[in-house]
Amino acid sequence: MSETPPNTLQYRFDGPEDAPVLILGPSLGTTWHMWDRQVPELAQQWRVFRFDLPGHGGAPAHPAGSVADLTARLLATLDGLGVHRFGYAGCALGGAIGAELALRHPERLASLALIAASPRFGTADEFRQRGVIVRTNGLDPIARTSPERWFTSGFAAAQPAITEWAVQMVRTTDPGCYIAACEALAAFDVRAELGRIGVPTLVLVGSDDQVTGPAEARTLVAGIPDARLAVVPGASHLVPVEQPAAVTDLLVRHFSTAWQPAFDATGQMAAIVAPPVKPVLAPPPPVAPVAEIAPAAVPAELGGRPDPYDAGIKIRREVLGDAHVDRALASADDFSGDFQEFVTRYAWGEIWDRPGLDRRVRSCVTLTALVAGGHLEELAFHTRAALRNGLTPGEIKEVLLQAAVYCGVPAANSAFKVAQQVIREETTPQE
Repeated sequence: MSETPPNTLQYRFDGPEDAPVLILGPSLGTTWHMWDRQVPELAQQWRVFRFDLPGHGGAPAHPAGSVADLTARLLATLDGLGVHRFGYAGCALGGAIGAELALRHPERLASLALIAASPRFGTADEFRQRGVIVRTNGLDPIARTSPERWFTSGFAAAQPAITEWAVQMVRTTDPGCYIAACEALAAFDVRAELGRIGVPTLVLVGSDDQVTGPAEARTLVAGIPDARLAVVPGASHLVPVEQPAAVTDLLVRHFSTAWQPAFDATGQMAAIVAPPVKPVLAPPPPVAPVAEIAPAAVPAELGGRPDPYDAGIKIRREVLGDAHVDRALASADDFSGDFQEFVTRYAWGEIWDRPGLDRRVRSCVTLTALVAGGHLEELAFHTRAALRNGLTPGEIKEVLLQAAVYCGVPAANSAFKVAQQVIREETTPQE
């Protein structure tokens, strides 16, 4: 392990220096130690490369707000080490990085395993609210509830040392990096692209995973052309920790039989590989992929400029949340539909997308204007938006106090009641 520049990741190697490289990617809130039980056997055949996410496991706290950014940092790290082609196994957020590699950098990837993964992790609203909770309360509430998300109840009760290790692992993560990783998962969605993953893929899931369970795994298998499903009985989300022997065996079998050879510039095979063998794991019957409703077509250009609608709907969802925007669009009819399109295109695509102010400042301005106008209903959902844009409850209080001076005490009195209720709802951890 060495000094880690901002555009690279903290890492370690295990295994023979001349062996093919196999990368193990961690989940959110964990460190490379989640793979400790797999390494001894994997390192007999492969040079095992493990990495920590930013701010995890003592890694430098350089937040990365997208899966693409994390993937770019991983590739920059590997480029600096002269590693150009590799197998990859990733758990949860680590699995998202694996999917990104397969879609954007297929020439680097020899084989893939996606563990406790999904083409879309829950909803964007869920992860953004988790970021609000961490920003307000720190990581302790997330740390205390991590064992129930990661392990079956029987395992947590029988393995108190591992359970406490999990809690401490989350508790010592940098909050800013954790929040940025939540943003990365909130924006991640490759459901429409699964058919372009061209490497042999093992999709591995615990039978009792309540976070990304067998249903999400079957969606991956149905969408990826060359995918096999393995369901590990008696395991939850952090299946490599809970059922280490089963996971190790599945990874060895997969990467021993499904490692695509590389080709050199002349088109000749660069390595001799064993002939294909009959797969040990068979895919389940195909299931229909998740359906997406396409947005209504909008003009390609307005006044010689790109239409701001697409940027507007993206920002509107990021700031207000999918649930709020879905309700607003679903309630639109022939009378109000044009107004919803107007708001999306001009308020969100034109004004909120301008570079002159960041979203925190725009939230401050918006809250003040809503207090002045007495628009309490909109104040409620913009208070929620302000929390997601990075304002703390203390900062929102200061905005409302300032507004009391310039907008009037009665207006601010009503605003405080609305904001207090929203803040209580958004920042109270779910036990």
